[in-house]
Amino acid sequence: MGQALEDIIKSRRLGSSDLIVSEVCLGTMTYGEQNSEKEAHEQLACAWDHGVNCLDTAEMYAVPTRAETQGLSEAYVGSWMRSRSRDSVIVFGKVTSTSPKTWIPPNRLPPQPPAPPRLTPESIRAAVHGSLKRLQTDYIDLMELHWPERYVGTMFGAWEYKRSREQTDVVPFEDQVGALARLIEEGKLRAWGLSNETTYGLCQFHQTAASMDVPLPATVQNDFSLLDRSMEPELAEAITPRHLNISFLVYGALNGGLLSGKYFDGTPQEGRHCLWPDFQPRYHSDLSRRAAQQYVTLAKEYGLTPVELALGWTLSREYVSSTIIGATK
Repeated sequence: MGQALEDIIKSRRLGSSDLIVSEVCLGTMTYGEQNSEKEAHEQLACAWDHGVNCLDTAEMYAVPTRAETQGLSEAYVGSWMRSRSRDSVIVFGKVTSTSPKTWIPPNRLPPQPPAPPRLTPESIRAAVHGSLKRLQTDYIDLMELHWPERYVGTMFGAWEYKRSREQTDVVPFEDQVGALARLIEEGKLRAWGLSNETTYGLCQFHQTAASMDVPLPATVQNDFSLLDRSMEPELAEAITPRHLNISFLVYGALNGGLLSGKYFDGTPQEGRHCLWPDFQPRYHSDLSRRAAQQYVTLAKEYGLTPVELALGWTLSREYVSSTIIGATK
């Protein structure tokens, strides 16, 4: 008889924190848009029954983000956690950074005026308090900054840095780190991390925290898959335990579902690329589709499903601590 799945899933420590997480993490960004509360609870229960102990959410979810559904993912997770022992669940949250999403600040605590979100100390604190309320908990295990406050050229499919787009009005690293450190000191967060961050940014945040003698960043969560290996040349070296000791959390391992092969057997009408063709175009460009088709063919040649190939590859990377996987069914 084969091993139970919960015996196969490994656990990893996140950076220098005391958080121990499963190497597979449940993503929740579809909750409130493509998944109802009942479906969300069924997914969560299934994941936990099979050895997954961590989930990833964010104040701006569900996606694609809109005012009517913002915060529902956290709310669905919160209603599910009421029936479980809080310390058995590791919750990853994220604070929204600079964007046109003016409806997010009014949903923070205390409510802020409608305006583009920022990563000021006041905004970070209000965002965390809003998430705590929706999650129905008094602490969040890991809070990440969803993307940098400053301009970053290589993010969400962009590949060219343009100096003309550099900003002068940027919240200092010290202010962002200080806000997170105070929330940890107050017991509202256990650890903090970054997302969609570059090697430069990671080093700056780490150096800033070290100079302030506050908790160091525990994680960085970036896009990573067989079709996007951009973190390997530099970030992989920076995060090693010998250097910064920051754990790498993977999102996008299936490239928005493209690497699952489902878009090559007749486009599923309920798939995100069909429902929202302008959402996350990096995942379904012509180049991505051609490359993904070759991986789907390769998987079949070796008797694997495309999902087994794509996820097996990310899980086999020694610098990956946990891979975030979402589903709608």
